[in-house]
Amino acid sequence: MELTAAAAALEALKRPCRVVLHTDSEYVRNGMTRWHTGWVRRNWRNSAGDPVANMDLWQRLLVAEKRHVVEWLWVRGHSGDAMNDRVDRMATAAREDLLG
Repeated sequence: MELTAAAAALEALKRPCRVVLHTDSEYVRNGMTRWHTGWVRRNWRNSAGDPVANMDLWQRLLVAEKRHVVEWLWVRGHSGDAMNDRVDRMATAAREDLLG
């Protein structure tokens, strides 16, 4: 969900922007700031030689990020960060709507 949400947010922007993308996912932040260059260099294999999990979503996110200047800011989840708490409530409500 975190990968899809970040990609959709960047794709929704109508023109190139400077973006500070807050995420409570170290997986997303590290993937975008540290790991993806190695994955690409190793033909989408991780350091163990296995295929990168969620490769299609990572590729979508890399394409979405390309036209923007993005700062990836990690925030601790469920720690009182107002925006993170708001997004968590929105995601929970959307999931409940889908599940009925």
